[in-house]
Amino acid sequence: MDFQDKKVLVTGGSRGIGRAIAQEFAAGGARVAVHYCSNQAAAERTLAALPGAGHSVVQADVSVAEACPALIDAAVDALGGLDVLVNNAGIFELHRVLELDYAQWQQAWQRTIHTNLIGPANLMYCASRRMVENGGGKIINVSSRGAFRGEPDAPAYGASKAGLNSLSQSFALALAPHGVFVGVVAPGFVETDMAAGQLEGAAGEEIRAQSPLDRVARPSEIARAVVFLASEGIGYLTGCVIDANGASYLRT
Repeated sequence: MDFQDKKVLVTGGSRGIGRAIAQEFAAGGARVAVHYCSNQAAAERTLAALPGAGHSVVQADVSVAEACPALIDAAVDALGGLDVLVNNAGIFELHRVLELDYAQWQQAWQRTIHTNLIGPANLMYCASRRMVENGGGKIINVSSRGAFRGEPDAPAYGASKAGLNSLSQSFALALAPHGVFVGVVAPGFVETDMAAGQLEGAAGEEIRAQSPLDRVARPSEIARAVVFLASEGIGYLTGCVIDANGASYLRT
């Protein structure tokens, strides 16, 4: 896929799915801003591994409202513009309803919703205004299978991703007349640091068995779905949600 001279911001780009997304865009000729929140060393390693030139690292805590406009500004300044925003940054915290006190419950919801839903909403707000001024752009959000099947051990995570799907479709409707495409990729389990603990031992075997492929996704597979949605010539897919869960959860 040809992204020559396109300017791309990938949030949560320092490792896992985000790193794979940054690599796919860079391999297609894009200039990529690799965003991180706290792990600068990992972001620098990702940056060093990207093919091509003109890439950069940008830092922000996307759960903080004031940080989001500054992040978009920093990416635009570093890249010379912004054609594609990938909202990949997110957190997953266990918070079982019968195991936490009320204060812990509130804290888990606040952290998750502000990082996984309100942060992306703020970034989409700021980025879309730039894109409309420049004649168009692409926004791709990374959601989750949990938006559809529920997350009993992390209900705020499932709710945040369901909200992200709805948010994406609302933006798709609002921005289509202005040449801005919005799409979603909803993975199941992926071989990442965030999922590593859940993929160990018997629990991991059970998770892999949920798919008829008897495995979880590779980060590169999710990355290819993201860059597909960011490619040219598929504008009529705006508002779509691509399930990338290895047939571990099927919906109609």
